[in-house]
Amino acid sequence: MSDLSPILSLPLLQASQAQKHVTHNEALMQLDLLVQLTVADRTRTAPPPGPVEGQRHIIAAAPTGAWAGHSGKIALWLDGVWQFVTPLTGWRAWVTAETAELTFTGSAWVAPSGATIPPVLS
Repeated sequence: MSDLSPILSLPLLQASQAQKHVTHNEALMQLDLLVQLTVADRTRTAPPPGPVEGQRHIIAAAPTGAWAGHSGKIALWLDGVWQFVTPLTGWRAWVTAETAELTFTGSAWVAPSGATIPPVLS
């Protein structure tokens, strides 16, 4: 059996594992990051000064500093360090700075085509 779930790569509990609560809490923190994903912006190439716990960004091209090598990933400030998550095709994120939703194509974060979907009437 794998140590990670197949879709979100969440850590799985192992039968002989000690301190199972650590793995469980790690999975819950990743879910907290990814469910209803909202990021502050997508134009930064370096970490902001004085980040707050839970702050998230989509890293722009050619990142520097602690974000070097993580272009296009989601950066999360958690427990005093930056953590990085590689998005999967189809993931969506609300970008607060732009009041817009983006979708990850597998290689880039893009805005929707602008097509509107009519509401479902009951």
